[in-house]
Amino acid sequence: MLRSPWDYSRRRDEFVAWAATVPALANPAATVAWNTDKRYLAELAAAGVPVVPTTWLSPGDPVELPADGEWVIKPAVSAGSVDTGRYNLTDPSHRALALSHVARLVEAGRVTMLQPYLPAVDTYGETALLYLGGRYSHAIRKGPMLDGPDLGVEGLYKEEAITPRTPTDAERAVADAVLAAVPGGADHLLYARVDLIPGPDGSPLLVELELTEPSLFLGYADGAADRLATAITGTLGR
Repeated sequence: MLRSPWDYSRRRDEFVAWAATVPALANPAATVAWNTDKRYLAELAAAGVPVVPTTWLSPGDPVELPADGEWVIKPAVSAGSVDTGRYNLTDPSHRALALSHVARLVEAGRVTMLQPYLPAVDTYGETALLYLGGRYSHAIRKGPMLDGPDLGVEGLYKEEAITPRTPTDAERAVADAVLAAVPGGADHLLYARVDLIPGPDGSPLLVELELTEPSLFLGYADGAADRLATAITGTLGR
């Protein structure tokens, strides 16, 4: 069971190749390979899942940024909000920093993501729904993390402000739809985390689906650790 290889994004090809050699890895190596490149979001969107609108820039593509508004720029292979920044493209200085950020990623041969910043994260926050053994277990709220351009991160991830949360019926429905759209189905997943933020109309949008090495926040819900242990023993039984 993978738990905290949060530096995998720096050597993803090597990490995915290693995962394929681990017998009975949970979640399976094929899922790890699919989930460690955020272009899976495009597949889920094509399957009808409500996903944050995303523009993908591959090395060699022309770089055309929107004329205004707040936007998030990050690489398709990343973890812990590293190499991720928030930019007000109406501000000339931010626009210059955004172009520099994209250029830095492109020069490194990385696919870049451009997404609108969802202002609801500043007030309502982000809802992360945790599933263990294919069943909903608990949820937490994450506070806002992106306060401006990417200036680098000390360590492997940005610190998070976490509190328990009871998800809405709409969030539960979207999370269930996300897992139903996972290639091969959700039955083979030992654990999953679905991260949602309200869109402009208040409806939940998928930000990320964490199937590789997510924090499971077991300390924020009574019985969560026991539910994980039960799910693990069930997997061993199969």
